[in-house]
Amino acid sequence: MGEILDDIAADSKRAGNVIQRLRALFKKADAHLEPVDLNGIVADVLQLADRKLLEDNVSVTTRLAADVPPVRGDPVQLKQVLLNLVVNACAAMADNKPGDRRLTIATSCEDKRFTKISVSDRGSGIAGSVRERLFQPFVTTKSVGIGLGLSICRFIIEAHGGCLSASNYADRGATFSVALPIEGHGRK
Repeated sequence: MGEILDDIAADSKRAGNVIQRLRALFKKADAHLEPVDLNGIVADVLQLADRKLLEDNVSVTTRLAADVPPVRGDPVQLKQVLLNLVVNACAAMADNKPGDRRLTIATSCEDKRFTKISVSDRGSGIAGSVRERLFQPFVTTKSVGIGLGLSICRFIIEAHGGCLSASNYADRGATFSVALPIEGHGRK
């Protein structure tokens, strides 16, 4: 029982931090920018999402590049973006058989200016009718939710000088990619 209360308290504190940082971002206040290790962000988010991944029977493969340089960013905001992408990927695979719910998270250094995190699922992909509007507010493919998650994610990533994009696999599934400038190459 004590562990459950500790988890609730930790989740509550994390939610408070996210809300505080999002308010600052929307008010154009200075974000809490620091050097951020993207592989560390992935590890933290997977720890946060562990219960959800287990409940949804989602297996996770990570392909984390060892040579990914740090980005300059707000770690709480970047974790929120990645967590949202992971939760969305789980939802996209909800109709798959449990053994076919596979999520892949990868980091890479695209060139000397940008690093990338990609989240790939084995769901049905992004419908053509939604693809053009996917990052707009109030657009959703879910039966629940209001469709703000991806628009907020894009806003956060663009505020960090990066970009968020989505693409379908040829057979099925989708990949969401976050490109962020390496520290010293983006916004100050």
